[in-house]
Amino acid sequence: MNIFALEIWDDEGAKCTFYTVKQDGEESNETDLFFEKYDAMAEYKEANQELLSFVIYAIGETHGAVDALFNRDENEVKGLPVQGKRKVQNITYHFPNFPLRLYALKITNNIVVLFNGGIKNGPTNQKSRLHLEWRAACEFAKRIDEAIRDSFIIVDEKNRKLTNYDGSDEIIL
Repeated sequence: MNIFALEIWDDEGAKCTFYTVKQDGEESNETDLFFEKYDAMAEYKEANQELLSFVIYAIGETHGAVDALFNRDENEVKGLPVQGKRKVQNITYHFPNFPLRLYALKITNNIVVLFNGGIKNGPTNQKSRLHLEWRAACEFAKRIDEAIRDSFIIVDEKNRKLTNYDGSDEIIL
């Protein structure tokens, strides 16, 4: 896997800061690539907007990265949106037969790294069109987890921020 930067994707929500990864030499980060791709496809535009709204409002603004909303275990990452019916603070979230999957790494309840994803058109990730995106997300997650364990990345939960070991905001892995 190539070198990538960990950068803020959205930090304006009241409950959660979202990071993403940007591969060396790429114009766009992985999360923007996902949302731009499926926004441009008429058959997935509505699902794409629902997923974006779920991320920004349900997680970022309203609840944070609570376990109830991160219940789709996909090896090293979590799949979004939520699996099954989940009620959080009197709001029920339910995405039956949802065609898209966005992968994420929950660092804390207020810090999440979003990756890429794709169309879930098979019974498992291995037998679906999004297999490569899922594998890439798992590899990114492994490297980020390792960097946190090795104190190369410092988790500042109070300020909802990740920093490099030297205190800078530039995180290259």
